[in-house]
Amino acid sequence: MKVLEFSLILLGVLLNAFAQLLLKAGVRQIGHFDFSMANIWPISTSLATNLPIIGGLSCYVVSVVVWIMALSRVEVSIAYPMLSIGYVVNAILAYLLFGEAVGPQRLAGIAVIIVGVVIVAKS
Repeated sequence: MKVLEFSLILLGVLLNAFAQLLLKAGVRQIGHFDFSMANIWPISTSLATNLPIIGGLSCYVVSVVVWIMALSRVEVSIAYPMLSIGYVVNAILAYLLFGEAVGPQRLAGIAVIIVGVVIVAKS
């Protein structure tokens, strides 16, 4: 895999991971909500005007463009498994930013993901 190809894949994965983190940050600002006919308008307005939510959705849009560029250069059977890097990034950053638990089982799963990504990248 060439440097440009790997860079596009990694950028797409990181944008996708950051999108998830921004969406989580936005939802944390809004708080828990239930969808019902009574609150659909207030919740929709809160979501549509929340900067982290807007940022997360923007990251998704850019990540799709970058991902399409990556897929034009790399086989999907190589590129798609690389999305797993996002799980690793999200677990680490969710722990650091939101204090989410990362126990031994989760760490073992992350290790398996890393090994899998390395194997696929070297194939």
